[in-house]
Amino acid sequence: MAMDTKKKGVASTPRTMLGKRGEDLACQFLTDRGHAILERNYRSGHLEIDIISADGNGVHFVEVKSRVAPLSAAPEESVTVTKQRRLARAALGYLHSRRERGIPHDFEVSFDVITVTFEKGQEKVEWFPQAFIPMYV
Repeated sequence: MAMDTKKKGVASTPRTMLGKRGEDLACQFLTDRGHAILERNYRSGHLEIDIISADGNGVHFVEVKSRVAPLSAAPEESVTVTKQRRLARAALGYLHSRRERGIPHDFEVSFDVITVTFEKGQEKVEWFPQAFIPMYV
């Protein structure tokens, strides 16, 4: 795969290109199901959320995992408790910044995982809505 340059002057690797392709497919998957994409690669400090979307049920914070077959483990298993905590902290940053702009307080929030598996020229997209519920203790 040829190297290209991202906006910030960082060379793209095959891994980052695979991740971007997976995120593109995940966005298409969500829009096909009635979601509006609000943000991609949202950053709150050093934390990042791959996709933030909205549908009639509320706001979805989506982690995308892209892999090439054969797989040694299911991609969704790589969303560890540590990763879940980071996503929840980034989501709080997003919600606090958006509430100042008039987002209502009474909407549902969902933490989803979408996996994209590439195998023999085919892409398989799987969606795990409400994959986890953040615990605050």
